[in-house]
Amino acid sequence: MTKAERLSHFDEAGEARMVDVSGKAQTRRTATASAFVELSVAVLAALPENPKGNPLEVARFAGIQAAKRTAELIPMCHPLALSHVDVRAEIVSGGVRIEATVATTGPTGVEMEALTAASVAALTVYDMTKALDKGIVIREVRLEQKTGGKSGDYTR
Repeated sequence: MTKAERLSHFDEAGEARMVDVSGKAQTRRTATASAFVELSVAVLAALPENPKGNPLEVARFAGIQAAKRTAELIPMCHPLALSHVDVRAEIVSGGVRIEATVATTGPTGVEMEALTAASVAALTVYDMTKALDKGIVIREVRLEQKTGGKSGDYTR
């Protein structure tokens, strides 16, 4: 296996490590991730009367907070100074669609921050509605796009 084919979070001996990004250029980097929370018609109809508050707004706040704490959750992620986090949650056919966009100017990307934000926002919708239905499904957590960095731009 050539050096280019190796995963960057493993050293020559195959042990996990945090990548040294100190020599990388400080560039603007963005990432957008999404998730889908599959909800029954009954749960969707009950969202406005949720006694815990507005699940979509609480999910937005949770996603923003999660993006800022990604390095505490994912062992090899670098702590980043995020310049922007936007989380949107909207009711669509069959559930709630979450979209999280994160930006920074730094030496490494923000894909993990966007994915963490979308995941935690989806988990929060689950938490806010689980009393109504234990069969809620979180699916399709995925990177939609990223910009910046050595690997360039990506769009799903």
